[in-house]
Parts: sequence; structure tokens; C-alpha cells
Amino acid sequence: MTETMTPRERITAALEHREPDRVPIDIGGCSTTTIIGSAYERLKAELGITGETRYMKRKSRSVFLDDQVAVRLHTDTRALMVGGPEGWEEIYFEDGSFQDEFQVIWRKAEGGHYNPLGNPLRDATIADLATFPWPDPLNLGRIRGLREQARHLHENSDYAVVLTLPSGFVHLSTYLRGFENFLIDLAADQTFLEALLDRTLDFFLGLTDALMEEVDPYVDVVMYGDDIAFQNAPMVDLNRYRRIIKPRHQRLFACIKSKSKAKVLYHCCGSVRTLIDDFIEIGVDALNPVQVSAAGMDTAELKAGYGDRICFWGGIDTQHVLPSGSPGDVRQEVRRRINDLASGGGYILASVHNIQEDVPPENILSMVDSAIEFG
Repeated sequence: MTETMTPRERITAALEHREPDRVPIDIGGCSTTTIIGSAYERLKAELGITGETRYMKRKSRSVFLDDQVAVRLHTDTRALMVGGPEGWEEIYFEDGSFQDEFQVIWRKAEGGHYNPLGNPLRDATIADLATFPWPDPLNLGRIRGLREQARHLHENSDYAVVLTLPSGFVHLSTYLRGFENFLIDLAADQTFLEALLDRTLDFFLGLTDALMEEVDPYVDVVMYGDDIAFQNAPMVDLNRYRRIIKPRHQRLFACIKSKSKAKVLYHCCGSVRTLIDDFIEIGVDALNPVQVSAAGMDTAELKAGYGDRICFWGGIDTQHVLPSGSPGDVRQEVRRRINDLASGGGYILASVHNIQEDVPPENILSMVDSAIEFG
């Protein structure tokens, strides 16, 4: 197959619902479409590539792809990550857990990810929100050097540059409050919940405004992740979503678009089909990860219902096929998703969330090689 587009042109065409020369591929372009630590080390060993592994996020152990790996995987994206605050360091404990700048304590499960088990606002009242030591979103460490990195990627490569924002304000609110209390608030104390969401949203609006001032016009896509769904249904009924969460997401996406021409890539795992019209309405250009194992997420039906209005970014199953299937199973999975989603543009192929530690290297290679073959 002869490629007639640059990677940036390919991603742009798909986002604009024009059919590119081949299906674009994203592995490693942001913190939700990359590879997790040990799976990456096995892939590097398979490819004979050495060198130190750099991590995007310590909690999830998501990696920056080495350039040699990125080229072998045919990925059309390059990642840009927000820095940490200056003048502050994580606090570590003897059991291996640590406390972040929001005073959330994170502990790593055996064989798994870090989980937020220490929630500083678990028993908080609205009055407590006013006295909580909220971090400064404008701390210069978050943006220092970011413009130079973005300009370098934009001017010295043909790849689409993807800026990853930190985990979203709904996520942050659950970390601060505790997931159980957050869900109880959704049902029983929405006054407190909205006050908390306004505080965390204010942090993100301040940070996002500063970030976009720095990286425009060198960034093509901005990825924002905020899970609001379970595997079988959205986290909240449609009325509460539209009253409490949707208008706040809309403010954040409007902030991005008021400062840049970059497309908004919204990451939300789970069963979100009933929310897609609302996502489109508030400015989402592309939806990730398209969790095909969740209820209602049939890719052919998604394309038929929404494919001319939103780009689907993901779709290759990480729950069953990539970790447990054969390379042939992966090949058929890729072929199915391309057949369902790629016609007329509007599809960027990626795994459903990060490629996890139980995925063998031969399946990662089958995924990208099949994408080139069928895409």
C-alpha cells in the first residue's frame, strides 16, 4: 500500500470525516492509548530495542513510546504531557503508597494499578471546601517548557500532536470524596456535590486556559478523560447528567476551543451510547475508547447512528481479545472494527484504553500489522 498522506494529515482527515489514505493508528499518543509497563518491556525485547523506559504517569505506569517502537507500530500520533507543580513533592509512605498534591493517598494493588484509598474530603461539608488547601492550577511547573516541546513536535515531525490533560474534574472529585460517597452525593446531596464539582472545575479551567495559551497553534488534539459510565450503563441517569455534569464539561470544552483550533478527544470508558448526542452537542470531536465489551457499544450501530457527527477513536478490545486471543483473533477483531467504523473517515484505530500488562507482544504486532493490511 502506498501512503499518500502524512500522519498529521491522516489524523486530521479522519477527524473531519474525510476518508484518509489508510486508517490512522494511535498507540502512545496520549495517556489512555499507550502501553503499560511490563507489556511494553516485553514488546521492546521482542523488537530488540533497548534503552530506558520513560513513563507518562507513575500511577498507571503508562509509557512514552521509544521512537523506534512508535515507527514499528505505525502510530500517527505523538504525545505531549503536562508537567507537575514546582515547589511540591509527593509524600511517600513505608507501605509503598504516596500522597499527591490534593492530599489523596494512592496505594498499588498487587499486580494492578494504584487506587485512591485516602480521600481527604470524605467527611467534608460545604464549609470545608472553602478552607481546603487547593493546589494552584497556574503553578509554572505545569507549563514550563511545554510550548517548546509542542513547537518541536509540530515543526520537526509530521505526526499529530496530542496534548493529554490531567484526569478530569469528575475523577478528581471522586478521588477527593471517595467513590462511594460521590455516588451517594449524586442521589442524596447534590448541593454539596455541585459545590465540590465547581471547585474542581475551577482548577481545570484555570489550568486548561493556561495550557492552551502555551501550546496553540502547535497541538492538533487535546485529550480530556473523565469516566461517567459503568460497563452496563452511564453512572447517572440522563436528567442528572444533563443538569450536573454536562454543563460543566461544556464549559471546559468551550475553554479549549476558544483558545485553539485543536480537536477535543473525550475519553470515557463504559456504556456511553445514550450520551453520545449530548457529547456531540457540547463540542466533543472524537470519542475514546469505544469500549466494545460494554453494553450498547456495537460498532456497526455506533457508526450508523453517529458516524457522520463524531469520530470514534479506539475499538480494539482489551478485555478479551488482546490479552486472551491469538494473533489470528486479533486480526479478525481489527478487520471487524475497520469494516464497521472506517468508511468515509471518522475512525482512528486504537486499543480500548491502554494495552495492559497481560497482552503479549505478538498480539500488539498483529493489531498494527492487521490495521495496515485492512485499513
